[in-house]
Amino acid sequence: MPDARPAHDARIWLYAFGYFACYWPYSALTKLASQGRIPGMTRVVSGAELLPVTTIASLVGMFVFLSWRGLFRYATHRTVLGLRVPFPTRWTFLSGVATAVIIPTTTLAYTFDGVSIVLMMLLMRGGVLVLAPFVDVLSGRRVRIVSWVALGLSLASLVVSLGTGASYELTLIAAIDVAAYLASYFFRLRFMSKLAKSDDPDVMLRYFVEEQMIATPVVVLTLAVGALIGKGAALEALRSGFVSLGSAGALLPAIGIGLLSQGTGIFGALILLDGRENAFCVPVNRASSVLAGVLASATLALLGLGRATPMSELAGAGLVLLAIVVLAWPTIAAARQGKLKADARPASASPP
Repeated sequence: MPDARPAHDARIWLYAFGYFACYWPYSALTKLASQGRIPGMTRVVSGAELLPVTTIASLVGMFVFLSWRGLFRYATHRTVLGLRVPFPTRWTFLSGVATAVIIPTTTLAYTFDGVSIVLMMLLMRGGVLVLAPFVDVLSGRRVRIVSWVALGLSLASLVVSLGTGASYELTLIAAIDVAAYLASYFFRLRFMSKLAKSDDPDVMLRYFVEEQMIATPVVVLTLAVGALIGKGAALEALRSGFVSLGSAGALLPAIGIGLLSQGTGIFGALILLDGRENAFCVPVNRASSVLAGVLASATLALLGLGRATPMSELAGAGLVLLAIVVLAWPTIAAARQGKLKADARPASASPP
């Protein structure tokens, strides 16, 4: 299957910067909120307590963004009670459900006591890196040399970060969180590869909109049902998140986390929907978030709110930076040769 976008197309790097810019404060705020260390908070709140408000904020942010950009027009429409409404296809619905699992597992990853931000990100991001070329092979998509090199460098960063000086414990619930995250990403990448990586911008935008309009509502609905059941410590914490998070002084931080989470969801999806192979797009996506996580950890350490970032993690981040340079090289080379040109897509189909 040929690539649907030229190797020198620079748009993906703008999305990567947006992803990084959202992920940095998102991961830091989530860690601080789960520890009750944000000014105005009166107690520690669990990850389950944070989820209701963060996902509701994400839901609002998603509908505001899609409406502001006029993107609902790209979705499939059906007539319901005499009204034409955007409606997902079966496959975008399933992709949205997979994304709905990714959203809370990502937020929860930064709330487990004794588990490093960078450790969780390396496990989750590294796992998706491993999945990427397998999904390409299953999809019949060619993997270029630069993508293999960057993939190897990204995986090497995991070995360096976890293999030297790492003494972190991975709890059972954290391991389950990682497993659910990776399984969901596998199915999501498969759906994207088959249905959305196209040289037709309308196809990509239709998939993007339909997946976005399903993912967060499914999360909110699932959390609401869990809160109504309310049996067991986790579900009781969900209920507390719906009704009493404000009394803990965590309402505004949770809203901020939710909006930033939606920002990562938007930019992250646009990176993965780029027409090039997953072994190219996934390292761009993963590297942006790993660098953001390292910077978040360093920021917390500088503010006296977290541990100093180990040299092993900094070395791993350095390898990720090198992977980004390798991936960006076709764009840099094209720019030097004066071949970098704007995409000639119609204005009506411009990306968000």
